[in-house]
Amino acid sequence: MASTKRPQAFQTAFGKALRRRRERLEMSQEALAFTSEIHRTYISELERGLKNPSLTTIDRLAAALKTKASTLIADAEAELG
Repeated sequence: MASTKRPQAFQTAFGKALRRRRERLEMSQEALAFTSEIHRTYISELERGLKNPSLTTIDRLAAALKTKASTLIADAEAELG
């Protein structure tokens, strides 16, 4: 049985992975918001692990970051260890 803490931990890990990839591209939250058509405050909440993105949101973020959605997920899994 999966731990009840796993979803929150994964949400936090996804946020860290998202921020790391965005910063690696030297992209601001504002630029990511514009490119992905996702509100900047929502991106901030995702990066802080406060929100759980939908698959559509992950896909839009990945496209804006010039990567695959599966790569963002893999980065989050790697963050979990």
